[in-house]
Amino acid sequence: MATRAYWSGRIRLALVSIPVEIVPATKTSSRISFHQIHEPSGKRIRYEKVVPGIGPVDTDEIVKGYEVEKGKYVLLTDEEIADVKLEAKKSIDLVQFVDADAIDPIYFERPFYVLPSEEDEDAEEAYIVLRDALRKTKKVGIGQIVIRGQGSIVAIKPCGKGLLMETLRYADEVKKADGTFDSVPAKKVDSDLVELAEELIDKKAGDFHPEKFKDSYTVALRELIKAKQEKRPPRAIEETPPASNVINLMDALKRSVRGGAAGGSRDSGSNDNAESSRKAPRRKTKPASKAKKPARKASRRKAA
Repeated sequence: MATRAYWSGRIRLALVSIPVEIVPATKTSSRISFHQIHEPSGKRIRYEKVVPGIGPVDTDEIVKGYEVEKGKYVLLTDEEIADVKLEAKKSIDLVQFVDADAIDPIYFERPFYVLPSEEDEDAEEAYIVLRDALRKTKKVGIGQIVIRGQGSIVAIKPCGKGLLMETLRYADEVKKADGTFDSVPAKKVDSDLVELAEELIDKKAGDFHPEKFKDSYTVALRELIKAKQEKRPPRAIEETPPASNVINLMDALKRSVRGGAAGGSRDSGSNDNAESSRKAPRRKTKPASKAKKPARKASRRKAA
C-alpha cells in the first residue's frame, strides 16, 4: 500500500468478519505553517517550561493536571491516565444502520478510506458484499472504534469502488442550536423574493467539483515565499472582486436571475452576472446583423 495504515483490524457484522486497513482520506501537507524566528540571528525560537516565581523546571517534574477551579488542579500521573484508556479493540462492530442522510453534517469529524486487507485472501469478497449491500439499501453502518486508547463513533458508507469511514462527534461535543438563533427575526418575507431566489438557485445548480475552488491565500503565500527566496517582488494573484452592497433585494435578485442584464451601477457581485451583462447587448443586435449581410452581398454584385 502506498499509504501507511492508520488502523488495521476487522469490521464485524453479526458473524461476518472483514479484515480491513484504514488510511487517512485527507492531508495537511499542502497547508503552510510558520515558525517563530529571532530576526537578528535568524535562529528558531524555542520555549522553556517555567513556573512563575520559580523559573525553568526539569521535564521529570512535570505532571498533568485538570483545573477544577481557578488555580486549583487535580494532578494525574501518566500511569493513572493510561489505566483509564480503553483497551485497543481490533474490531469495529456495526451495531446499527441508518439512512444515508439521517446524520446531521455537524457530527462528522474526519474521513478515512477503508481498504480490504491485503494479507487475507477472503477479505475482498466480504468487503465487496458489504459495500454493495450498503449501496443498494442506501444505508450507513454505525459502530465504534478505539484508536490510541480513545473511542470514537464511526459511520461507514460506500465510496466509489470502496468504503469510507467517518469519525463522528459525541452528542455532548456538539452545541445545540437552541438559543443560538434567537436574534434572527421571525418575520415573513415577500413570497416573490423567495421565488426569485429559488429561480436563481435552480439556475446555478450543478454537481460539486472541488477542484474548481482554489485556495487563493495559500497560493499567494507560496508566491510570497518564493519571491523572497528569489529576491524579487511577488507577482499579483488574481482574486474574485468583492461583492458590492445590495441596496434593493428585489432588484438585485431580478438582475441576478436575468444574468445582470438590468442596467445601473449596482450589481450583485457575481462574476457570472457581470459577464452575462456585457454579453446581453450583443445577443440583442445579432439578428439585425444577420439581416443586413445579404444586402451587402447584393450591392457588391451590382457594383461588379
